[in-house]
Amino acid sequence: MIDILQHLSIDHHFQDEIKFVLSTVYESLEDVGDYNLSEVALGFRLLRQEGYHVTTDVFNKFVDEDGKFAENLRDDITGMISLYQASEFAIEGDDILDHANAFVCKNIRDAIPQLVQDQANVVNNTMKQPYHKTLTRFKVKSYISSCENEQATTYYDVLLQEVAKMDFNIVQTLHKRELCEVSSWWRDLGLAKNMEFARDQPVKWYMWSMATLADPVFSEERIDLTKPIALVYIMDDIFDVYGTLDELVLFTEAIKKWELEAIEQVPYCMKIFFKALHDITDEISSKILKKHGWNPINSLVKAWRGLCDAFLVEAKWFASGQLPSSEEYLKNGLISSGVHVICVHIFFLLGQGINKKNVDLLDNFPGLISCPAMILRLWDDLGSAKDENQQGYDGSYIDCYMKEHKSSTIESAQEHVVNMISNTWKTLNKEYLLQNSFPLSFKKAILNAARMVCMMYSYDANQRLPILEKQIKSMLYESIPL
Repeated sequence: MIDILQHLSIDHHFQDEIKFVLSTVYESLEDVGDYNLSEVALGFRLLRQEGYHVTTDVFNKFVDEDGKFAENLRDDITGMISLYQASEFAIEGDDILDHANAFVCKNIRDAIPQLVQDQANVVNNTMKQPYHKTLTRFKVKSYISSCENEQATTYYDVLLQEVAKMDFNIVQTLHKRELCEVSSWWRDLGLAKNMEFARDQPVKWYMWSMATLADPVFSEERIDLTKPIALVYIMDDIFDVYGTLDELVLFTEAIKKWELEAIEQVPYCMKIFFKALHDITDEISSKILKKHGWNPINSLVKAWRGLCDAFLVEAKWFASGQLPSSEEYLKNGLISSGVHVICVHIFFLLGQGINKKNVDLLDNFPGLISCPAMILRLWDDLGSAKDENQQGYDGSYIDCYMKEHKSSTIESAQEHVVNMISNTWKTLNKEYLLQNSFPLSFKKAILNAARMVCMMYSYDANQRLPILEKQIKSMLYESIPL
């Protein structure tokens, strides 16, 4: 039932009930004697999703003395799918989950030709888009469609599907209202009119917020979060496609002083950008102070200074024509991704767990944040196509890597990056499960940000984002018929 509620993206209505059930399951999960593979794998995944550090020992009953999964499991397609889903929540050292992933990948594709079409579709979709690495609300329509195609459907399945359809349409109306407010704010801000070289993509920026803060209750927070997201993109364009190196040095110095008077010697567009950045940061800080009793201005300004510094480092590298080492590039690239700036805003906007210990940890770029930053940076550099409205060059990890590894091909370099992304997901899973004092709502937002990366950086040969464009249309403009 919990799995169905989550796939239908209506679990936000039943959070208390879900917490109670999962806490009960957690207490009894070690005794898995009568549970089949599908049930054990599902329980494992659901618990890890809620932050429970469940041991992989629960899978021991399905392997032999050599640690290999029993061959008869190959015929259990439902169990295999569930096992694959669970394996995506592996952390470093979860060898049995690595074996599980390889076991399923090796055997389930061979079974596809023997499956009925609906089941084959489920298998293919699962392998391409495992639950842990996708955004649930973006998959609601396809999940409802697959449920309706099934012949055996219980009364409560039908009822929940009807609830999900109504909920999707209600939340869609909420998102459209939020987007209208964001678009109005962006238009009134005037940066698009005065900075024609910069990207003008309020819908795309809002999609980041919509995906990251998925719970409908975070309406005001989504609107506020879109503002720094927009400013990260515009600052990136200032460094990549507009400013000379001398201008960028002066601009960075002004940002670091955080004084409007310090911006006098730079071009007009930099002046109006800094004033907008200054005013919006003050506005958001004041709102958080009033709502949550903590003024985040020092943390927000520190994050913006760090981002500006990282952008300037890249500008100096590429102005000189000298590529840095891949390690240097990546270390700086984690900061220039802008992820830290956005995550700091998310933490304070959510308003949970705000204390000196967490704030100090947050300010120093913890692993929970550096992991999605790594995923974003590597995904961005994996493709050759750039943003449709950005003509500048800001480097690539693959370029740096191939310079160091003369014998590597573009294919081997890309394979190396894909493996790095996979390993970073394992580290992110570990950070998510750590029993630190960061609230679960913040951790879930971080996971959602990592899940959104693939969609945001899957450019086609025409420098477009067809997957994102399709989702924008589906999520914002196409309701579900009741």
